[in-house]
Amino acid sequence: MNEPAKDATCPVHAPKDHPKIPREKTGILLANLGTPDNYDYWSMRRYLNEFLSDRRVIDYAPWKWQPLLQLIILTKRPFTSGAAYKSIWNEEKGESPLMTITRDQTEALRAALTAEYGDDVMVDFCMRYGNPSTESKVREMTEAGCTRILFFPLYPQYAGATSATANDQFFRALMKETRQPAARTVEPYCDHPEYIDALARSITEAYAGDINPEILVVSYHGMPKRYLMQGDPYHCQCQKTTRLLKERLGWDDTQITTTFQSVFGPEEWLKPYTVEEVARLAKEDGKKRIAVVAPAFSADCIETLEEINEEIRESFEEAGGEEFTYIPCLNDGPAHIEALTSVIRENLQGWVHEKTA
Repeated sequence: MNEPAKDATCPVHAPKDHPKIPREKTGILLANLGTPDNYDYWSMRRYLNEFLSDRRVIDYAPWKWQPLLQLIILTKRPFTSGAAYKSIWNEEKGESPLMTITRDQTEALRAALTAEYGDDVMVDFCMRYGNPSTESKVREMTEAGCTRILFFPLYPQYAGATSATANDQFFRALMKETRQPAARTVEPYCDHPEYIDALARSITEAYAGDINPEILVVSYHGMPKRYLMQGDPYHCQCQKTTRLLKERLGWDDTQITTTFQSVFGPEEWLKPYTVEEVARLAKEDGKKRIAVVAPAFSADCIETLEEINEEIRESFEEAGGEEFTYIPCLNDGPAHIEALTSVIRENLQGWVHEKTA
């Protein structure tokens, strides 16, 4: 059993042998997808096994999917995925860029929220797959005295395979707590004005540099088209983000287009596929200069740093494209932190109040 929190005390009217209780706080727990602990075979296999065994991600019947996963996919894919991670790994810190950036975001948000609410809040992050686990961070928060937890999946657009599975894991963790805190989850913020403003600012700043793209490709992570037909709102929310971004920039339809990346498996996914569309833009439309941005990712990761900036770039250049610009995710930039702080503030209403001078 862990030591009680430093600010733990016994209730005034309790007997002397009553366990100490920490001062009540509100936890803000950020959640991102996850990352392997390293890019070696066994680290990659553990991570991919957890990720690809999630029924929210791959919803095929286990009797059909698991033999294929365990005997074929997890025999080969850890090598190719490990090589991809190695190409972007933060060797200085011994971790993936997603881990580094999510930690930096958390530290920035902790500073902003502590300045606003004082010691009444506790800010931390977890990963849906890998470490730090959702369960471990929920436990830390309850032991520190958090009687309320705001759970914030860092996905602007809702999808069953991202937001929902993160929430699932959070609720599973709550089931294991003796004193279960009150809980709220943050809804998608795909159309939040400050998020759209931050995206627009990042594009405006990139275009102010030494580039002159003919079109902006707004690339979102893909999903099977079947999920859309079953009622998942992800596709609609992606289209809405692009539309609001276009309006915020004052552009027309010829200057911006929506695509989807990261296709996996044999069935049809949301189209157009980014890797094919950038090649088509170069070959058929004669576009020699394009920029790509990925608004569905709150932090740069394997899908942006390796897939977009390497594989998709290569597809464009092989088709005759000449100038490819990747515009980084919002990461821990000031405008993004301000937007996330606003979303959190709105969701904390009635739970905490700004500290008085």
